[in-house]
Amino acid sequence: MSDEHQLMPACAGAVVLEDVLESIDDGIITIDRRSRVVSANRAALQFCRCVAGKAIGRPCREVLCACCAAAVERTLATQQRSEAVRTSGPCECGHSRVVRMRVTPLWHGKEFAGAVVVLRDDTQLVRLEESLGERQEFYSIIARSRGMQEIFDKINALADLPTTVLITGESGTGKELVADALHAAGARRDGPLVKVNCAALPETLVESELFGHVKGAFTGAIADKKGRFALADGGTLFLDEIGAMPLAAQARLLRVVQDKVVERVGDTAPIKVDVRIVAATNAVLEEKVRRGEFREDLYFRLKVFEIHLPPLRERREDIPLLAAHFLQHYSRQYGKPMACLSPEVNQLFLTHAWPGNVRQLQHVIEHAVIVCKGGTITAGDLPADFVMSSGGGQMTTGADVGAADERARILAVLQQVDGNKAKAARLLGIDRTTLYRKLAAMRAGH
Repeated sequence: MSDEHQLMPACAGAVVLEDVLESIDDGIITIDRRSRVVSANRAALQFCRCVAGKAIGRPCREVLCACCAAAVERTLATQQRSEAVRTSGPCECGHSRVVRMRVTPLWHGKEFAGAVVVLRDDTQLVRLEESLGERQEFYSIIARSRGMQEIFDKINALADLPTTVLITGESGTGKELVADALHAAGARRDGPLVKVNCAALPETLVESELFGHVKGAFTGAIADKKGRFALADGGTLFLDEIGAMPLAAQARLLRVVQDKVVERVGDTAPIKVDVRIVAATNAVLEEKVRRGEFREDLYFRLKVFEIHLPPLRERREDIPLLAAHFLQHYSRQYGKPMACLSPEVNQLFLTHAWPGNVRQLQHVIEHAVIVCKGGTITAGDLPADFVMSSGGGQMTTGADVGAADERARILAVLQQVDGNKAKAARLLGIDRTTLYRKLAAMRAGH
């Protein structure tokens, strides 16, 4: 049976269903497994500025903007729900139009058939939240605290500018989400967003990955290769964990940041690139500069504008909102009824130090949703190490968690998961790169 037939409604009642879809304000689009548009109501065609005859049968990337099409492709690849926000405009009120898109997997019985896209104009809601000084969701960032509202304002102010931005903050605070928002909210939203984890690149391949290479430039270079800068041409390049970049590569990166010109490894011909650079780090770059581990000139070139994300312990009013968001997300993902948090768990959440920040909260909620068998999540549903580290609900701060306590906690969690570092990182609320760095420091006796 073809994808189109799988997605089309049954003949009985088809006219009624079509009338219903045409009468609502939300845009509804169905996409088959090969990412082609199968159907679209009138509202969807208005959102996409397309006519029916030119939308049906086309790849979604030719109908939707780049960020929305990427969300569809994520759903088709993972069979999980995706979301995206795009801005365009101005609309009648003179503001940018804000369109929120949700992509849901579509099933024909037990067979995956494609996706359903729902487009909704949230412009008035966003303007109302802004007028009240409280936006609870901003390009997938969930927050209502004053500090985060100020960050939302900074993102809006920077979005259309080519300015280099340095995002700082502890691990797990959401630096990648801010980079996503800077790209999606700005004039480059339809261009590529290329992400590089500098800490994950082998030192010998950093320059090749960033700038590309020509055939024969080194052993194993069997063909020309485009670097990440060239792939991001016309869009945004996100350099995560920039503090981990080797000094030799920093020198070459400095020239690219200044002149927007790259030279592939093994080649001397300059290549002009139009790239907006966004960098992020959880390290204190000023200290790395003082120790000679990071170039001072590159530091100042990257820090044209800094966005510092506060740790979760300094924005506790966001915890209930984030917890509710993750509860809904994982309840849906694992097909479980939506549970609520017991008063005891709420107290633990509000007083915990959250060394892993939002990422740690996310993993704690995921663990609880999986374990919970009733309608209320209790302390017994939380990871044991989390409850122990919460000190029975006593207020703690990041300074209270000493090196010896952290070492003991890491070793206890590794023993709990039989040495599985991926699982240990999830329970600890940190990423694997951070866990490897901490283990290396422990082995070295630091």
